[in-house]
Amino acid sequence: MSKVLKAASAVAIAASTLSILANSDAGLAFQQSAQAGLIPVEEAAQSQNTATPVADNQQTNQDTPSQSGGVTFVEGEVVQALPEDYVERNEEELAQEPEAENIAASLRELVSLQNGAAELSEQMRCLAGAVYFESKGEPLLGQLAVAKVVINRAKSSRFPNSYCGVVYQKRQFSFVRGGRMPRIRTGTRAWRNAKAIAQIADQQAWSTPVDNALFFHARRISPRWRLTRVGTVGNHVFYR
Repeated sequence: MSKVLKAASAVAIAASTLSILANSDAGLAFQQSAQAGLIPVEEAAQSQNTATPVADNQQTNQDTPSQSGGVTFVEGEVVQALPEDYVERNEEELAQEPEAENIAASLRELVSLQNGAAELSEQMRCLAGAVYFESKGEPLLGQLAVAKVVINRAKSSRFPNSYCGVVYQKRQFSFVRGGRMPRIRTGTRAWRNAKAIAQIADQQAWSTPVDNALFFHARRISPRWRLTRVGTVGNHVFYR
């Protein structure tokens, strides 16, 4: 055999060996993908049996997605792009975020965020009226504490089960006379605050130190109730 024929034979044998190795590696990779759950095993087997060989003169592109058994494989890792306004925050910053109920920086800010022009339902007007007449001269937290008493009573089996029922219950709130609420000066800041406080209390959007209170009285008097004292907020003492 001439040197030319020997060289050609060696090249052919090497090409055949490389082709077998390549097919073997591809089959192994495909089988591993199937075992990892990337594609069904049945589809993997079918795709291995029906794989179309690449012609000698056909160029392959690693950046071009390939399809097997109806599943598209893409060379390299697929990563979803982050939004343009994404800002990564560390654990310390996340720990300092306010709780969901206290999303506003202060109760006053939360009051300012309420819709003061919104029409109140009858029940909410009763709640806001109690806040207005019983505590309009109190700090906002004191007004909220009064609203919580009305809400707690409406939830308790010891009292009527509605805000209006609680407010108009006989001999409970001194501002109620003849079963009626006095006229409210609706154009005042005090009424706007009372409406906002009623909404915040009803939504349980802010807490107080006396959230479970059912009774209260002014600090200037001492009725000597045989009740559990919960605490004092503003000029009122609260009991359970």
